[in-house]
This record gives sequence, C-alpha cells and structure tokens, in this order.
Amino acid sequence: MTSRRSILAGLGAAAVGFILSGGAQAAGKKLNFLNWDTYIGDTTLKDFRRETGVEVDMYFFQTNDELFARMKGGDSGFDVIVPSDDNLSHMIAANLLQPLDHQRLPNFANIDPAFRNPPYDPGCRYAMPFSWLMLGIGYRKSIMRAGAVPDSWGWLFDSNIYDGNVALVGDPLPLFTAASLYLGHGADGLTPQVISDIEALLKRRNATYHQDDGQDRLLAGEVELVMEYNGDIAQVISIEASVLADGDLGFVVPKEGGLLAADSWAIPANAPNPEAAHAFLNFMLSVEGGRDIIKTIMYPTPNAAVRAAMPQSYRDSPVLFPPLGASAFAKRPGDDIVALVEAAWSRVMDEAE
Repeated sequence: MTSRRSILAGLGAAAVGFILSGGAQAAGKKLNFLNWDTYIGDTTLKDFRRETGVEVDMYFFQTNDELFARMKGGDSGFDVIVPSDDNLSHMIAANLLQPLDHQRLPNFANIDPAFRNPPYDPGCRYAMPFSWLMLGIGYRKSIMRAGAVPDSWGWLFDSNIYDGNVALVGDPLPLFTAASLYLGHGADGLTPQVISDIEALLKRRNATYHQDDGQDRLLAGEVELVMEYNGDIAQVISIEASVLADGDLGFVVPKEGGLLAADSWAIPANAPNPEAAHAFLNFMLSVEGGRDIIKTIMYPTPNAAVRAAMPQSYRDSPVLFPPLGASAFAKRPGDDIVALVEAAWSRVMDEAE
C-alpha cells in the first residue's frame, strides 16, 4: 500500500533526519506522531491542540519495513504510529506495541462492526482502524469486448487477450497473495509449492509491473488492465470525470476475492506519553478528526460516523465501497515463506529483464 503515500516521500525522509537529529521531545503536553506522508488533514493537529491543549510534533516514515526496524531497534520518543495490517500483526508478535485501554476510547463505537475484529488484531486490542483498501482490477471500459467486465484475477494472470497491456503490482507479497486467491488457495495459502506455481504463472505472463503508479498508467492509456487498490483507481476516475462526461475507467473486485488492506493507529510499547496518545486516537475516531483526514486523502474509512458525514458522492461510491464478497485480509506469513516469495520474485524479475 504505497502508491497513495508517495507524493511527499522525499520531503518526509528529509524531515525525519532533520528533526530527530536534535532528539524528540515527549514530556508534558507534547505528543510525537510518526506518520505516513500526506496522511493527515489540513487542520487535524490544530483542532486536536485546541480541544486538548496537547501539541503534536509529526515525523514521517516511508515504508513498513522502516517502521518495524525503527521500533525493533528501540527508537523511542514516539507516542503514536501508523502500521499497515500485515506489519501490525508482525509488531504485535514482537511485543512492540502496548495494548489499548478501550475505556479511554469511547469513539471506538463509531467504527463499523465489520472492522472491529480484524484477523490481524482481534478485537482491535492493539490498534484503531483508520483506513482500508481493496486490491482489485482497474480497467478501461472501452476496450472490453461486448461490454465484458474483468471479474476474475485470470484476466491479469492467465488471459492473452490484453497481452502486453497489463500491469501487475510490483510488491511481491500482495502480488503472490492475489495469485494465491486466483489459484484457489485463499489469502493465507502461500506454501513452498504454491509459491513455485505462482512463479511459473508469472514467468508465462507477458505483463509489466508498476511501482506506485498503476492508476496513472491506466489513466494515461499505457495499459488496459491494472492490479491496483480501489482508492488509487477512485482518484483517477475523479480526475477523468473532471474532463469527460462519460468516464472510461472502472474498478472491479475479482470473483475469487480481493485482497483487503488497512492502516491503523497504534501506541508503541515504549511510548513516553500514552495518556496523550489515547486522547489522540479518540480524537481521530471522532467525526471531526476523522472527517478532516478522509476529506484530504479520500480513501475508504471504517468509521461509520465519518462516512455518514461525508458527501453522498463519497458515501455511495461503488469504487471506494465495493461489495466485500470473498475478499479477505491476509495474515503476514512467517519469515521463511516471505523469504521464498522474495526469492521467487527475484527470479521472475531476472527473467523479465
């Protein structure tokens, strides 16, 4: 889940290196927030300070691997972080997060019941869900034969109709997980044999791979089908609608199921100010705090109260809120499986060059 966060990545990296060189302050009415770039509303931090009197210093990270490494290495001074679902389960297992006190989070009641017991954090014991996405298929309607809809992962993995005009996500773990869904093994079905089968499948495929820009390549007409997150496709559909009365871009969840992803707010085990951190999370779960962020990033929210407060065009968007169907979150596989996926991906890339 990187493309939606890449706009200010360079600036974020510079900000971290500069600010933390002098040490992060955490005492008193101060909260240190380690966030993805662009994942904040225009007035969110000012509104929180006005309500609580707590000043927020925001720092940035660029990847989940970086976030995990920093927490594992004991990088102290942060009160709130924003891990993605697979990284969150990894951090829980490594005892890098502290359990939340739900008594301090009455706005948790705003979260849609469908998101209150995610498999990567049962009962939301360690984190509060912030945004969610669905990995599916973006496509150009005008090139589909007889009004067909590419409603299977097979259109990306096994069809020769659009050979050379397909872009798959260049992130190996979600790519191999989507292929596992297609082959009927489910979101948690990666085994050595399944990984080998997927490697062979990818080597047969005349496809390109995108890094963070699948939606842009679809909008530009460089590809006809793309594996991409619904929020990213919604962004380019909105851009297209501003210049065309009848848009040509669409998004579909494959019948085998899409791959769900989510970002959440969590409190590190060594957070210096957990009381302020709980107040921050509760504010983010409020309509005021949550709506300001969602209005900025325009991604699906698991917060039912925030969704209800958004414009109808957002609330009723079939791209932002598609039917979940057989879609599922994937549990982060063990390090041995991750290593096999990365090795297989490396061989696929070597052959593609």
